[in-house]
Amino acid sequence: MIFLSLYYNFFKIGLFALGGGLATIPFLQELGKRTGWITDQQLLDAIAIAESTPGPVGINIATFIGFNIEGIPGSLVAVGGLITPSVVLIIIIAHFFTKFSDNQYVKNAFYGIRPVVAGIICAAGLELGYKIFFIQPTFLYVISRMALCLVAYILIIKYKKHPVVYILGGAILGVLLKL
Repeated sequence: MIFLSLYYNFFKIGLFALGGGLATIPFLQELGKRTGWITDQQLLDAIAIAESTPGPVGINIATFIGFNIEGIPGSLVAVGGLITPSVVLIIIIAHFFTKFSDNQYVKNAFYGIRPVVAGIICAAGLELGYKIFFIQPTFLYVISRMALCLVAYILIIKYKKHPVVYILGGAILGVLLKL
């Protein structure tokens, strides 16, 4: 029964999370609150890891949650549920693409979806930013996080190294400082 529940919940997320992996975050937050499969802190950690590892963010997080619930079979079921709507939709769109690609209504619909997706991602980012910076009540905690962000920004602008260098540096710093 847990596999059916995993598949169904991730199928719904895959069906409605337009805009990529970051658009799944609000749905994953709601899933965690409703099922208890992932806490807010675990979700923040999963996002950080998913952003710094190869592959789509949504797939990486689904893999993480599925693995925590039922191991490797749970990972496969969660990822399967997440990608099923996209695969079906791509097959349908590919079938009808040439017929509707120049349709003005279709173009307008996709144009109208853009701000909605941007708003969903922005809302999730603001909520996660709040949790990262303000969930701890101490002033020092907030200032240290903001200072780290500022230093990272300055280093990126000044040295212009490959993003992997900064990702690895951030991971090492996080481990050393237990952030």
